Amino acid sequence: MMRKPAAPTFAPAFAPATLERRLGLPEALGISIAIISPSIGMAFNVVLVAQVAGVAAPLAFGLGTLVMTVVALSFVAFSRRQSHAGAAYAFVAHAFGAPMGVLAGWAMLLTYICFCTGLAVLVGSFTTAGLAEIAAPMPGLALPIAAASILVCAVLAWRDVRLASRLMLALEGISVTAILILAVVIFISLHRTGGWSAAPFSAHAAPGGWMGIGFALVFAVLSFAGFEGAATLGEEAMHPQRTIPLAMLGSVVGSDVLFVLVSYAIVMGFGLSNNADLAHAAAPLDDLSRRLIGPGFAAGLDLSCAISAFSCALGSLSAAVRVLFALGRGGLSPALAKIDRVHRTPALAVAVCALLAALPLVVVVRGMDANDYYGDAGTVGTLAAILVYIGVTVGEAVEAVRFRRIGWVALGFFGTGLLGWALLCSVVPSSGPSGVVWAGVVVAWLAFGGVLLLLRPRLRKWHAE
Repeated sequence: MMRKPAAPTFAPAFAPATLERRLGLPEALGISIAIISPSIGMAFNVVLVAQVAGVAAPLAFGLGTLVMTVVALSFVAFSRRQSHAGAAYAFVAHAFGAPMGVLAGWAMLLTYICFCTGLAVLVGSFTTAGLAEIAAPMPGLALPIAAASILVCAVLAWRDVRLASRLMLALEGISVTAILILAVVIFISLHRTGGWSAAPFSAHAAPGGWMGIGFALVFAVLSFAGFEGAATLGEEAMHPQRTIPLAMLGSVVGSDVLFVLVSYAIVMGFGLSNNADLAHAAAPLDDLSRRLIGPGFAAGLDLSCAISAFSCALGSLSAAVRVLFALGRGGLSPALAKIDRVHRTPALAVAVCALLAALPLVVVVRGMDANDYYGDAGTVGTLAAILVYIGVTVGEAVEAVRFRRIGWVALGFFGTGLLGWALLCSVVPSSGPSGVVWAGVVVAWLAFGGVLLLLRPRLRKWHAE
């Protein structure tokens, strides 16, 4: 009797849900710096802060540093005990159980998607602005450039996370250098005219006093949000208990120096009596560059900010992919946890996150100002992030009680109080209707996460992969 030939076997396209440890400090620092995107914070968020804090914008950034340093220390404490692609998902789940962890991860997914789509729009906006300085205006290119940037981000996030992370760090370095050159020019001008002032560091300079500073903290936190992106590389970093904490704290401290320094330069560059001009400036760095240096430098600065926005979009997408991968592995969908054997990345999670970031471009951006879109998307993402940060700081305080570490208990609750104040100031009626609207978007997103918990029972059980 003839034996039937064995059926041919094929290697599966995807590996089991494990990530490869091959990343060092440069890659971890790269993703945190990229998501924080100091250049965009300096180019755009200073205006948002100045709208509510007036010339006291540098004070708001300084307090934002205090808040985010406390939050960063809570993340550091957790990351020394646990290395997980879901980051806050794992930290909150460890402290309060899987359901709360899933909601934290779901909220951070919203944060990273909002940052990605908002920054992609700024890529198009800054690119067209830079081209308009040296050629004819081409506003119709902004949306295609934004969509193309998300596609390129998806390809880089899928192919090689090491290349992508180092590219983020290099691109941000180029952009920061250009902005620091402008700041130095402003300081030289102040020195010549004797125009130095300490008013930007006084709450009395804010239109609403400390309440105005509190509302401005939301935008200051927006500027620092994303520092925890390095924690999503916990399963891919070598020596994660050392690498991840260094990357998170280094990104917060380094960005703090830049934000306070450059926000002071921008406020003083416009002048203490011209805050209204700064608050309504579409491109404050452009205005200052054109006036103090020349249109050529303004064009270069626009293009460098476009580079920075692309870097942030890439970092945000990379972090979103890892959170979605962790949720998929935790029970949301096994397909989302499959790893490409060649590139060692969650390919389907990359595609889903890119799609989620690109869809709003088609639905919302047409006819909407790029700066307004970024501000709205960034506000939604930041409100979601603040809720997660509160969960992590409270979680660390609870963990500290268990281990009787009194200092960490105080630190956790202090950070929670600061975040709660910023959150309250962002949704009280005096902040206008937009704060309540965007808070409603976050609540609706979390409600959908609650539905997923009901539909996917495995999500309600913590799996410490």
